[in-house]
Amino acid sequence: MMVKDKRKWLAWIAGAVFLCSGTIGVWLHYAGKQEDGLVSGNGRIEATEIDIAAKTAGRIKEIMVREGDFVTAGQVVAMMDTEVLMAQLREAQAHLQQMKSAAATARSQLHQRKAEKAAALAVVAQCQAELNVAKKRWNRSSRLAVKGAVAQQEADEDQARVESGTAAVNAARAQVAATEAGIATAYAQIEGADFSIEAADASIQRLQADISDCALKAPRDGRVQYRVSQPGEVIGGGGRVLNLLDLSDVYMTFFLPTAVVGSVAMGTEVRLILDAAPMYAIPASVSFVADVAQFTPKSVETADEREKLMFRLRASIPADLLKKHILQVKTGLPGVAYVRLDRAKPWPPYLRAMLPE
Repeated sequence: MMVKDKRKWLAWIAGAVFLCSGTIGVWLHYAGKQEDGLVSGNGRIEATEIDIAAKTAGRIKEIMVREGDFVTAGQVVAMMDTEVLMAQLREAQAHLQQMKSAAATARSQLHQRKAEKAAALAVVAQCQAELNVAKKRWNRSSRLAVKGAVAQQEADEDQARVESGTAAVNAARAQVAATEAGIATAYAQIEGADFSIEAADASIQRLQADISDCALKAPRDGRVQYRVSQPGEVIGGGGRVLNLLDLSDVYMTFFLPTAVVGSVAMGTEVRLILDAAPMYAIPASVSFVADVAQFTPKSVETADEREKLMFRLRASIPADLLKKHILQVKTGLPGVAYVRLDRAKPWPPYLRAMLPE
């Protein structure tokens, strides 16, 4: 009985060792394996994704491209409905004309007020002259009345003329002040009309820009990955219409453990082997190394635990190579990235760049 239990115990131990060794082997395969100055990690081909979205809310009028189509920078790929914006533009343009008319009226009133001021100043001068004559006459008649040369009634009438002339001068000066106030008001109206014209013009420019933005354009060369929305749908501001892949920025993301990632510098040469085309080695270079580890244990205390830390890297394919093989570029393809840690050692034959013409 004891021998039988001992055999079961030994069999369980062997199975556990086999399971652990298999798990460690899988982790080494995916985390990165090192051989002859090389280290490798599994990854997947990716590309920079660009969302083509509407700037303002509205209805999608037309989409000119289909999924998989290649587009160039500046190409119109979709149109938003502009009926509401066009109505707002016409309203803003009418308001601008109204403000220009108001400004012209204010300037006309300014000229009128200036003419009225000139006339009022002339009246002041005339009244002042008449007042001066009346004062001189009253001075003579008052002295003669004292001597009995003229009647006192005549002197009193001359005095009344002086007082009437003084009142007329004061009234004329008040009219001048009123015309000056009218001139200041006209200037203020002109300034307000000019500001309104600037505001209306700015509104027109904004609406024209919004209308121009309704023609959704590709920001760079790429391939349409999928339609997010369809013609006739109403989307909000910033709503996505298309998703575009920038095929000039294609890379493979992979992971390497702490033990080797410290030896990988930016620009280090990489060879990519895709599962779909294992006969070709695609040249690339390290363009990104994460500064924060992933798959990190909750408590990192021992050296063994620190060796399990994984860092994300990115190997970018040269833009000229992508342009040459633009029709063959596919994202999402899995493969293996081989990093050459020792530049003095040549690439092995199966990793030398061999691409189809």
